[in-house]
Amino acid sequence: MGAMAGLRCPVMQNTSLHIPMAVQKVSERRAGQRGCRESLGFVIIGSEKTQHPYMLAPGSQFDRKTLFLRACGGQTTDRAPVWMMRQAGRYLPEYRAVRLKHSFLEVCKTPELAVEVSLQPYRALGMDAVIVFSDILVPAEAMGLPITFGDAGPELPEKIRHRSHVDALRDFDPERDTGFLTEAIAQLCRVVGPEVPVLGFAGAPWTLACYMVDGSGRTGFPDTKRMLHAQPDLLRELLRRIARNTARYLQAQLAAGAAAVQLFDTWAGELSREDYDAFALPAVQQVVNEMHAGKAPVIYYSKASSHLLESAARTGATVLSVDWRVDMAELRATLLERTGRLWPLQGNVDPAVLYGAEPEVRTAVRLALAQTGGQAHVLNLGHGILPDVSVESARAFIQAGQMVTESAGAGGVAGAVVAAPIVPGSV
Repeated sequence: MGAMAGLRCPVMQNTSLHIPMAVQKVSERRAGQRGCRESLGFVIIGSEKTQHPYMLAPGSQFDRKTLFLRACGGQTTDRAPVWMMRQAGRYLPEYRAVRLKHSFLEVCKTPELAVEVSLQPYRALGMDAVIVFSDILVPAEAMGLPITFGDAGPELPEKIRHRSHVDALRDFDPERDTGFLTEAIAQLCRVVGPEVPVLGFAGAPWTLACYMVDGSGRTGFPDTKRMLHAQPDLLRELLRRIARNTARYLQAQLAAGAAAVQLFDTWAGELSREDYDAFALPAVQQVVNEMHAGKAPVIYYSKASSHLLESAARTGATVLSVDWRVDMAELRATLLERTGRLWPLQGNVDPAVLYGAEPEVRTAVRLALAQTGGQAHVLNLGHGILPDVSVESARAFIQAGQMVTESAGAGGVAGAVVAAPIVPGSV
């Protein structure tokens, strides 16, 4: 190693951690060379990777992927991993710069662009997971429904109304019809390396059906509700078809290298528990059963669904992701009593808290972690980050999560140990 031995990594200049091996910055072109490992744009030379502190997640003895997978699996961790839904998006100036030149769907369907915007929040904020940039409606288009994205959000002009419309939907080949997504995941895995989890995702069948029947994100989804009551068999068939294709779609994402996948059931809360059990639940169970995820975690997110979460625990998902209306301590106690297992949870800070001052953000993080003691918990927002939140507030959220360690305990955060955050480099 010569003169390079004992070099301090420049992105860790605010910490006391000492780098015991050579570190040098290299281009992405050189990062794939034999003997090199890339992490946040730096390459570690040699074979001491597992002992290198820069490869570890901030404030943790684990690398980011190990930390994330242990939390999802209900294993002990020294802190909760943290990321944000919609973490690649309009609150970032670099994302807005990309969108000035490229349409939303162009970004989704061009692997190099999808990789770039997926990495932007990781570079800026250093969260513990990178979720691929895409949209939950991509499978609907692959099944044959045209989609446009305007200022008012997505529009599907060819709405599902009759049996012939459902019969016309095609079973798509994820590699042939949505290969841009699997290629983006594969590229992301190569760039961030084996120590950082890359996440895939899809819309859950009920939520996707709401868009396919109503044609947009209409309040209450009246046309979908009409189908549920007037043509229940037709809705069930639509949900089965969506579930079948979603399972293959997620399978392909895992095969491309995703460490975990998330099912977004944003509109599950529109249903009563009886209707959820009769329509949405069987479709999610079909996805989970048919995707054969193996050891890969499946995260199931639902919004405004506190009345449904005991049913959601029967989806087959590994982790339940909940919004800010849910007391996670009460939920975990209820599910432990009902199911006999300690449920891994994700969430659940109100995204609007990020409009507040940084001390308020840090307090909200600590209160969320206090509900679970930071164990079997993936810290996240209760829904996607809002587009006009400041980057500074988003950074405060991530760093606050990475600074609270296991010594906070299940009873609160009074004894929390603060670990110096690592300032991200560039990928």
